[in-house]
Amino acid sequence: MGTIYDLAKVTGFSITTVSKALNNYSDVSEKTRAKILQAASDMGYLPNAHAQSLSTKKSWTIGVMFAEANEVGMKHPFFNAIIESFRQATEQQGYDLIFASRNLRNRDMSYLEHFKHRAVDGIVVICSDQMDEQVQTLIRSSIPIVVVDMDTENCSVVFSDNIAGGRLAVDYLYGLGHRKIAHIAGDGTTDAGLARVDGFKQAMARLSLPTPDGYIVDGGFFSVDGGKTAMRRLLALEDRPTAVFAAGDQMAIGAIEAIHEAGLKVPEDISVIGYDDIEMVKYITPKLTTIRQDTDAIGKKAADVLIEQIEQKKRTAVTEVIPVELIVRDSCAPLAR
Repeated sequence: MGTIYDLAKVTGFSITTVSKALNNYSDVSEKTRAKILQAASDMGYLPNAHAQSLSTKKSWTIGVMFAEANEVGMKHPFFNAIIESFRQATEQQGYDLIFASRNLRNRDMSYLEHFKHRAVDGIVVICSDQMDEQVQTLIRSSIPIVVVDMDTENCSVVFSDNIAGGRLAVDYLYGLGHRKIAHIAGDGTTDAGLARVDGFKQAMARLSLPTPDGYIVDGGFFSVDGGKTAMRRLLALEDRPTAVFAAGDQMAIGAIEAIHEAGLKVPEDISVIGYDDIEMVKYITPKLTTIRQDTDAIGKKAADVLIEQIEQKKRTAVTEVIPVELIVRDSCAPLAR
């Protein structure tokens, strides 16, 4: 397996340079670092974690907390994709992830206490519940932190441009000739849900389109059942919409199911556009047109923002807004005249 001394001998660099390369010091060139890391991989070299922690004053661990009022957490494909991207980016920099268990609440221990006990270097919060007191406690702490999917001025945050996404969905449906456009909204306690409603309303106002009573329906926490229930309410309207923008792909899937159960067709009778671009929407019938959130970019940017705080030993309050993209598939069609 070899030691750091063997690694220095093989590469021709000093032990100090090898140590700095292994610990991601900024004063080592990328070329040198790459050569040392490749040699370490070839040798099967694994640094002693305890010794590494003593020398760098770091645990090389990052805490992960999911804040979800409906306790979906990693079960939701969107959040799952983000944490996978985050994991890949942080592991490349030598960090391991520690996931906080919800059982902490049964053990009378806060997430902050748990993470301090584990001596994490930083924390990422995947958040859809801005009112969660545990999240606010973490934000008020001195530990480096980045919050994904929430907008706040009190810490560093990374989230999609949800307002632009809402506008993009309406503009696309308008371009297809639709004027009766409804919105199945995400839960109003979430920043994402509120922002997408805002984008929807902005676009409707700019295009001088009316939003009749009942055309904005609460779909809850972005679930299939929530979307299905909301769509049934839209179908019951005397003047039902010709197109529906759902604030999440799973809600859009539920909406399509409700439309089919009512004996109608998508997109022939009603066009449906979703939000997220989760993997499964490419395989349903019809394939879902949606607003894509770039989960790879969100996860990587969150990792970059957090690791910079850890390395600089300084909390920041930066806001990173990731662009979204319209993905056209088969669930929307021009309005039949």
